[in-house]
Amino acid sequence: MERAVPILPADDLAEARRFYVEHLGFSMLFEASEDGRVGLLGLERGTIRLTVDCPMSGHGRHACVAFEVDDADRYYEEWSRRVDVLRPPHDEPWGARTFDLLDPFGNTLFVMGPTKGTGE
Repeated sequence: MERAVPILPADDLAEARRFYVEHLGFSMLFEASEDGRVGLLGLERGTIRLTVDCPMSGHGRHACVAFEVDDADRYYEEWSRRVDVLRPPHDEPWGARTFDLLDPFGNTLFVMGPTKGTGE
């Protein structure tokens, strides 16, 4: 199997762990840190994998990652109870149902699934 795993910049691994694990329901795959604040955090939820890097020097900041899911509304219902979401799900003219939110470090999490009523 081949896959791409986004690496998102962060300022504090403990805050990233709280946001992604406690609020968004990700599981930890690994944590490489001596103090719990600086290092790497590997995360997984279903088939979605992320790495959080703190501090991520030499790369860009304010990244965007798209999560392709089977039901954007289900994720919205779960996550909007726990974190602020920028906008509710809506059908895009290009054929996806989307919503997005920001993590505590300004990275955009763009969630997209099938449009409502397509059954796909």
